[in-house]
Amino acid sequence: MSLTTIALRREGGVLHLTLNRPELRNAMSLAMVDELLAALAEAESDGRTRVAVLRGAGGHFSAGADLKDMAAARLTAPERAEAAMAATNARFGQLCAAFARTPLALVAVLEGTVMGGGFGLACVADVALAATSASFRLPETSLGVVPAQIAPYLVERLGLSQARRLAVTGGRLDARAALAIGLVHELHEGDALAAALERVLGEILDCAPGALARTKALVARARLTPPEALIDEAAALFARAACGPEGLEGTTAFLQKRRPAWVP
Repeated sequence: MSLTTIALRREGGVLHLTLNRPELRNAMSLAMVDELLAALAEAESDGRTRVAVLRGAGGHFSAGADLKDMAAARLTAPERAEAAMAATNARFGQLCAAFARTPLALVAVLEGTVMGGGFGLACVADVALAATSASFRLPETSLGVVPAQIAPYLVERLGLSQARRLAVTGGRLDARAALAIGLVHELHEGDALAAALERVLGEILDCAPGALARTKALVARARLTPPEALIDEAAALFARAACGPEGLEGTTAFLQKRRPAWVP
């Protein structure tokens, strides 16, 4: 894959995806969106990637959308400007949806600026680790626009009350406030952030990859489905897992007091 806006690095079953436009605080252009979508799709199908780590180069996660793409959409013929703008925005929505529904475990490492669309990607991560110096901003309404594609993930991650508060105030949060409302899961200073990432990756890799993917899908359904409506589906899912190769290996390894085969 020829890359101009992101960098990839693999460590065993872990794929590190780095937003790589540090001179622009990793503002997300359409080219970056396309490269991220392609990299994720390849990782999901390669049969070896189990975890994706998303972070930014140069000490910042992301300043959000690249305003040059918006400007280009405005410069089209007046009768086509709104359609062009909608298409640009929808492409970013496809990025959020792809990372939100990926069967891979998704870890975000958040440093420096975490703004707009970067804020949205932080919301879809399974585990969000932040530097104590990270700064979070949801500036759309202060710019006269709408956090259109990330709004569902704000509500999902933070709840309706916090999502509304941030939307109407052009939300500004320091790292400790982000931890307090559940946007991030852990805060760390300096080198401790790298150590925390290694610990979390080890915990994820201890889990069976198929069971992890199916659990993520079940949890996503459970958010909007009454528990009693999932009883039969969940039971069938459990039975398939328990009788399948991962279930057999996991229980056998437990009884034999050894680590399962999927653990590196």
